[in-house]
Amino acid sequence: MTKFLLSLHVLAAIVAIGPVTVAASMFPPAVRRAAAAAGDRPDPAAAGTVALLHRICRVYAGVGLTVPLLGFATAVAMDVLGSGWLVTSIALTAAAAGVLVAFVLPRQQELLDGLGGSAPVERSATVQLAMFTGVFNLLWATVTVLMIVRPGSTTGA
Repeated sequence: MTKFLLSLHVLAAIVAIGPVTVAASMFPPAVRRAAAAAGDRPDPAAAGTVALLHRICRVYAGVGLTVPLLGFATAVAMDVLGSGWLVTSIALTAAAAGVLVAFVLPRQQELLDGLGGSAPVERSATVQLAMFTGVFNLLWATVTVLMIVRPGSTTGA
């Protein structure tokens, strides 16, 4: 059962978190291109790309909730719930989710709304979004390394 849960956990992480990290990273330059192309009238194709990237982030963020749920089930099955590397990973996962929900998704929505509005999209807003996206991606990369290396583990992996 442990191998099955671990397999589901890893697959969920790849399928759910991967698209969020890629789409979130693509969003700031895409919104800059869409804003530059907009001029007086928004370019429907560029605006559509930005909307699609935001939707990918929103939908897969929801699907990503399965990753920590399966992770907890796996940790219980492996009897490692109190391990330091796992506790740190849980804290970093919570931080990554917080950055995504509190900073990345709302700023994406603001920029998406701004594409159709009369006010121009400020470059500083896209730079700030890129920074928050980088923090989110760095947190997930750290969690991934901790899951693989598992400091203190006796498995030799």
